[in-house]
Amino acid sequence: MPTPSTYREIKADILGRIQAQEWPPGGRLPAETELAVHYGAARATVSRAMRELADDGIVERRRKTGTRVRLSPIRQARFGIPVVKTEIEEAGAAYRYALVRSEIVPPPDFLRARMSLPAGADVRHLICMHFSDGSPYQFEDRWINLDAVPDAREADFAAEGPNEWLVRQVPFTRAEISFSATDATLQQAQHLDCNPGDALFSIERQTEWEGRAVTFVKLVYRRGHRMTTRY
Repeated sequence: MPTPSTYREIKADILGRIQAQEWPPGGRLPAETELAVHYGAARATVSRAMRELADDGIVERRRKTGTRVRLSPIRQARFGIPVVKTEIEEAGAAYRYALVRSEIVPPPDFLRARMSLPAGADVRHLICMHFSDGSPYQFEDRWINLDAVPDAREADFAAEGPNEWLVRQVPFTRAEISFSATDATLQQAQHLDCNPGDALFSIERQTEWEGRAVTFVKLVYRRGHRMTTRY
Protein backbone atom coordinates (compact mmCIF):
# COMPACT_ATOMS: atom_id res chain seq x y z
CA MET A 1 0.00 0.00 0.00
CA PRO A 2 1.49 3.41 -0.96
CA THR A 3 2.47 5.79 1.83
CA PRO A 4 -0.22 8.44 2.43
CA SER A 5 0.87 11.85 1.14
CA THR A 6 -2.10 14.24 0.99
CA TYR A 7 -3.49 15.67 4.20
CA ARG A 8 -6.73 13.72 3.68
CA GLU A 9 -4.82 10.44 3.32
CA ILE A 10 -2.66 11.25 6.35
CA LYS A 11 -5.74 12.16 8.39
CA ALA A 12 -7.45 8.90 7.42
CA ASP A 13 -4.32 6.86 8.27
CA ILE A 14 -3.90 8.50 11.69
CA LEU A 15 -7.60 8.01 12.44
CA GLY A 16 -7.32 4.34 11.47
CA ARG A 17 -4.36 3.87 13.78
CA ILE A 18 -6.25 5.55 16.63
CA GLN A 19 -9.26 3.30 16.02
CA ALA A 20 -6.93 0.28 16.01
CA GLN A 21 -5.70 1.37 19.47
CA GLU A 22 -2.16 1.95 18.24
CA TRP A 23 -2.60 5.24 20.06
CA PRO A 24 -5.22 4.56 22.76
CA PRO A 25 -7.41 7.20 24.47
CA GLY A 26 -5.12 9.53 26.39
CA GLY A 27 -2.10 8.32 24.40
CA ARG A 28 0.36 10.81 23.00
CA LEU A 29 0.95 10.98 19.25
CA PRO A 30 4.40 11.52 17.73
CA ALA A 31 5.43 15.12 17.08
CA GLU A 32 4.40 16.61 13.76
CA THR A 33 8.03 16.67 12.64
CA GLU A 34 8.28 12.91 13.25
CA LEU A 35 5.02 12.27 11.42
CA ALA A 36 6.19 14.42 8.49
CA VAL A 37 9.28 12.22 8.16
CA HIS A 38 7.20 9.04 8.50
CA TYR A 39 4.74 10.11 5.78
CA GLY A 40 7.34 11.78 3.57
CA ALA A 41 5.22 14.94 3.59
CA ALA A 42 5.68 18.59 4.48
CA ARG A 43 5.06 19.47 8.09
CA ALA A 44 2.30 21.87 6.97
CA THR A 45 0.48 18.93 5.36
CA VAL A 46 0.66 16.90 8.58
CA SER A 47 -0.37 19.97 10.58
CA ARG A 48 -3.51 20.39 8.49
CA ALA A 49 -4.45 16.73 9.02
CA MET A 50 -3.92 17.11 12.77
CA ARG A 51 -5.90 20.33 12.86
CA GLU A 52 -8.89 18.64 11.24
CA LEU A 53 -8.65 15.72 13.69
CA ALA A 54 -8.65 18.27 16.51
CA ASP A 55 -11.64 20.08 14.96
CA ASP A 56 -13.42 16.72 14.73
CA GLY A 57 -12.86 16.20 18.47
CA ILE A 58 -10.63 13.14 17.99
CA VAL A 59 -7.38 14.57 19.34
CA GLU A 60 -6.40 17.43 21.62
CA ARG A 61 -3.47 19.66 20.67
CA ARG A 62 -1.65 21.58 23.38
CA ARG A 63 1.39 23.77 23.06
CA LYS A 64 4.48 22.30 24.76
CA THR A 65 2.74 19.05 25.76
CA GLY A 66 1.95 17.85 22.22
CA THR A 67 -1.07 16.04 20.80
CA ARG A 68 -3.02 13.33 22.63
CA VAL A 69 -6.00 11.16 21.72
CA ARG A 70 -9.06 12.45 23.56
CA LEU A 71 -10.38 10.21 26.30
CA SER A 72 -13.91 10.88 25.03
CA PRO A 73 -14.23 12.10 21.43
CA ILE A 74 -16.31 15.27 21.14
CA ARG A 75 -19.25 15.26 18.76
CA GLN A 76 -19.76 18.53 16.95
CA ALA A 77 -22.26 19.83 14.42
CA ARG A 78 -20.06 20.63 11.39
CA PHE A 79 -21.11 22.41 8.23
CA GLY A 80 -19.09 21.93 5.08
CA ILE A 81 -19.25 24.08 1.97
CA PRO A 82 -22.02 22.46 -0.09
CA VAL A 83 -22.15 22.60 -3.89
CA VAL A 84 -25.71 23.50 -4.87
CA LYS A 85 -25.55 21.45 -8.10
CA THR A 86 -24.75 18.32 -6.09
CA GLU A 87 -27.42 19.20 -3.53
CA ILE A 88 -30.11 19.44 -6.22
CA GLU A 89 -29.02 16.39 -8.21
CA GLU A 90 -28.81 14.22 -5.08
CA ALA A 91 -32.47 15.11 -4.47
CA GLY A 92 -33.25 13.60 -7.89
CA ALA A 93 -33.92 16.91 -9.65
CA ALA A 94 -32.43 18.48 -12.78
CA TYR A 95 -30.02 21.32 -12.12
CA ARG A 96 -29.63 24.51 -14.15
CA TYR A 97 -27.40 27.54 -13.52
CA ALA A 98 -27.60 31.11 -14.82
CA LEU A 99 -25.20 34.02 -14.39
CA VAL A 100 -27.26 37.18 -13.96
CA ARG A 101 -24.52 39.76 -13.50
CA SER A 102 -20.74 39.91 -13.17
CA GLU A 103 -18.60 42.99 -12.55
CA ILE A 104 -15.24 43.98 -11.10
CA VAL A 105 -15.72 46.92 -8.76
CA PRO A 106 -14.23 48.63 -5.71
CA PRO A 107 -15.80 47.07 -2.59
CA PRO A 108 -18.66 48.98 -0.98
CA ASP A 109 -18.01 50.27 2.53
CA PHE A 110 -19.84 47.44 4.31
CA LEU A 111 -17.81 44.81 2.45
CA ARG A 112 -14.45 46.53 2.91
CA ALA A 113 -15.07 46.65 6.66
CA ARG A 114 -16.40 43.10 6.86
CA MET A 115 -13.57 41.53 4.82
CA SER A 116 -10.81 43.89 6.09
CA LEU A 117 -9.94 44.89 2.54
CA PRO A 118 -7.20 47.46 1.91
CA ALA A 119 -7.76 50.74 0.11
CA GLY A 120 -7.61 50.27 -3.65
CA ALA A 121 -8.69 46.64 -3.55
CA ASP A 122 -10.97 45.23 -6.23
CA VAL A 123 -13.63 42.58 -5.82
CA ARG A 124 -15.60 40.53 -8.30
CA HIS A 125 -19.33 40.82 -7.68
CA LEU A 126 -21.56 38.07 -9.05
CA ILE A 127 -25.32 37.57 -9.03
CA CYS A 128 -26.27 33.99 -9.92
CA MET A 129 -29.39 31.86 -10.02
CA HIS A 130 -29.69 28.12 -9.44
CA PHE A 131 -32.74 26.13 -10.57
CA SER A 132 -34.21 22.77 -9.58
CA ASP A 133 -36.38 21.08 -12.22
CA GLY A 134 -36.79 24.47 -13.87
CA SER A 135 -38.00 26.24 -10.72
CA PRO A 136 -35.99 28.92 -8.88
CA TYR A 137 -34.07 27.33 -6.02
CA GLN A 138 -31.28 29.66 -4.81
CA PHE A 139 -30.36 33.31 -5.37
CA GLU A 140 -26.59 33.84 -4.94
CA ASP A 141 -25.07 37.27 -4.27
CA ARG A 142 -21.28 36.79 -4.04
CA TRP A 143 -18.18 38.95 -3.61
CA ILE A 144 -14.66 37.56 -4.25
CA ASN A 145 -11.51 39.24 -2.94
CA LEU A 146 -9.24 39.51 -5.99
CA ASP A 147 -6.17 40.18 -3.85
CA ALA A 148 -6.64 36.73 -2.29
CA VAL A 149 -7.89 34.99 -5.45
CA PRO A 150 -6.36 36.78 -8.47
CA ASP A 151 -7.40 33.99 -10.87
CA ALA A 152 -11.04 34.92 -10.21
CA ARG A 153 -10.53 38.13 -12.18
CA GLU A 154 -10.47 36.26 -15.51
CA ALA A 155 -12.45 33.15 -14.54
CA ASP A 156 -15.44 32.37 -16.77
CA PHE A 157 -18.50 32.01 -14.58
CA ALA A 158 -20.96 31.92 -17.46
CA ALA A 159 -21.14 28.11 -17.50
CA GLU A 160 -20.05 27.23 -13.97
CA GLY A 161 -21.07 28.81 -10.68
CA PRO A 162 -18.45 30.59 -8.55
CA ASN A 163 -19.07 28.30 -5.58
CA GLU A 164 -18.09 25.20 -7.58
CA TRP A 165 -15.03 27.02 -8.91
CA LEU A 166 -13.92 28.26 -5.47
CA VAL A 167 -14.39 24.87 -3.77
CA ARG A 168 -12.13 23.31 -6.41
CA GLN A 169 -9.53 26.09 -6.59
CA VAL A 170 -9.16 27.65 -3.13
CA PRO A 171 -8.87 25.96 0.30
CA PHE A 172 -10.10 27.69 3.44
CA THR A 173 -8.90 27.69 7.02
CA ARG A 174 -11.84 29.49 8.59
CA ALA A 175 -15.50 29.94 7.78
CA GLU A 176 -18.15 32.08 9.44
CA ILE A 177 -21.74 31.05 8.66
CA SER A 178 -24.95 32.79 9.71
CA PHE A 179 -28.52 31.53 9.21
CA SER A 180 -31.54 33.80 9.30
CA ALA A 181 -34.98 34.60 7.99
CA THR A 182 -35.00 37.54 5.61
CA ASP A 183 -37.64 39.61 3.83
CA ALA A 184 -37.38 39.21 0.07
CA THR A 185 -36.09 42.30 -1.71
CA LEU A 186 -37.64 43.33 -5.01
CA GLN A 187 -34.65 41.82 -6.89
CA GLN A 188 -34.79 38.55 -4.95
CA ALA A 189 -38.57 38.31 -5.38
CA GLN A 190 -38.26 38.75 -9.15
CA HIS A 191 -35.75 35.90 -9.38
CA LEU A 192 -37.29 33.55 -6.80
CA ASP A 193 -40.87 33.94 -8.06
CA CYS A 194 -42.29 35.30 -4.82
CA ASN A 195 -43.57 38.61 -3.48
CA PRO A 196 -41.37 41.39 -2.07
CA GLY A 197 -41.39 41.11 1.71
CA ASP A 198 -42.02 37.34 1.76
CA ALA A 199 -40.07 35.56 4.50
CA LEU A 200 -37.25 33.50 3.00
CA PHE A 201 -34.39 31.40 4.38
CA SER A 202 -30.95 33.00 4.05
CA ILE A 203 -27.35 31.92 4.64
CA GLU A 204 -24.45 34.38 4.85
CA ARG A 205 -20.98 32.84 4.63
CA GLN A 206 -17.47 34.27 4.68
CA THR A 207 -14.40 32.10 4.16
CA GLU A 208 -10.76 32.90 4.84
CA TRP A 209 -7.41 31.40 3.92
CA GLU A 210 -4.54 31.97 6.37
CA GLY A 211 -6.12 35.14 7.77
CA ARG A 212 -7.18 36.67 4.42
CA ALA A 213 -10.84 36.91 3.42
CA VAL A 214 -11.55 34.95 0.25
CA THR A 215 -15.25 35.44 -0.39
CA PHE A 216 -18.48 36.68 1.18
CA VAL A 217 -21.77 35.37 -0.13
CA LYS A 218 -25.45 35.71 0.69
CA LEU A 219 -27.58 32.75 -0.43
CA VAL A 220 -31.36 33.20 -0.41
CA TYR A 221 -33.60 30.20 -1.00
CA ARG A 222 -37.09 29.79 -2.44
CA ARG A 223 -40.06 29.71 -0.08
CA GLY A 224 -40.40 26.53 1.96
CA HIS A 225 -36.71 25.59 1.80
CA ARG A 226 -35.59 23.19 4.52
CA MET A 227 -31.97 22.61 5.54
CA THR A 228 -30.93 19.27 7.08
CA THR A 229 -27.50 18.24 8.35
CA ARG A 230 -26.28 14.91 9.75
CA TYR A 231 -23.24 14.20 11.90
